[in-house]
Amino acid sequence: MAKRDYYEVLGLSRGATEAEIKSAYRKLAVRFHPDKNPGDHEAEEKFKEAAEAYSVLSDADQRARYDRFGHAGVSGAAAGAGWGAQGFGGIEDILGDLFGFGDMFGGRSAGSRRTVAQRGADLRYDLEMTLEEAAAGMTAQLRIPRLEMCDTCRGTGAASGTQPETCQACGGAGQVRYQQGFFSVSRTCGQCRGAGRVIRTPCESCKGAGRVEREKQMEVKIPAGVETGSRLRLAGEGEAGAQGGPAGDLYVVIHVREHDVFERQANNLYASVPVTFAQAALGSEVFVPTLDGQQNLKVPAGTQTGTVFRLKGHGMPALGGRGRGDLYVSVTVVTPTTLTREQRKLLEQLAEIEEKDLGDKGLMDKVRDIFG
Repeated sequence: MAKRDYYEVLGLSRGATEAEIKSAYRKLAVRFHPDKNPGDHEAEEKFKEAAEAYSVLSDADQRARYDRFGHAGVSGAAAGAGWGAQGFGGIEDILGDLFGFGDMFGGRSAGSRRTVAQRGADLRYDLEMTLEEAAAGMTAQLRIPRLEMCDTCRGTGAASGTQPETCQACGGAGQVRYQQGFFSVSRTCGQCRGAGRVIRTPCESCKGAGRVEREKQMEVKIPAGVETGSRLRLAGEGEAGAQGGPAGDLYVVIHVREHDVFERQANNLYASVPVTFAQAALGSEVFVPTLDGQQNLKVPAGTQTGTVFRLKGHGMPALGGRGRGDLYVSVTVVTPTTLTREQRKLLEQLAEIEEKDLGDKGLMDKVRDIFG
């Protein structure tokens, strides 16, 4: 039976690019792979045909010979040992991506031992704290539920006096290989489920898992200056690894609660302080709250609402002890909503003086005085 044209096999024109050739073969490999069509001889033949076409057209030299001389130009490369040695490299890469057969075409042998140790899972703990705690730093008491190595079997999963046995079905490889056509395909061993070993007598404490659930209590030092979103990594404090694998890590994620007085922006703090009309007009000293206690702030005469004062070094500490931010205080002049009889009388007298002063000088002159 005459061979079909390789371009026809892949459904391509002769001007197809390398990417188009690879894409066409991938689609056919997925569709006709023997593992997806067990016992289907026609699918197996189409898979072989597509693999042969790809092995030639994906190689620049072979493709040039094929374009010039047809099948006769590549007959030695597209059949037998010559084709197998030249063409399987690219095919292995594609099939490895599609099906995960990393041990096909000269990969790991069925009898080789696979590494079953697995790293433990990383854990996350969300820690909530006040702004004052974030500013000062703290020692947090944590309770972490996690998987730990079983003390009874020391993580083997086997009962005392016994050991896991090498799986006889896969020889400890965790995979079994079978021949399908001229392709060798590996699958996860069904007896040991890929572990490469079998536990005949499971440990009673962990039921053969090698790990048990426990709650770990630990102290964690939180440095001063942390903010919402800061993460502390505690190496090896995650879940224990399986089959002797290393433990995972614990990540403590910080959440700083909103404050009633201060608003934080990076290492600076912002606050608003109310003052009376008299304090703003005459000038005064007011107490300002800070993270270090109350501080005196001199409010000069004629201070207006929205005036901002800076208290240097009264913000949040920088992580690592590299100084502190500042506290910015915004003044709000408060207008009283209720007045005593005396207060009203004094304000009326002030109003009369202001009205008289305004009458002696024109309004525009007053505006000029104010704005220069």
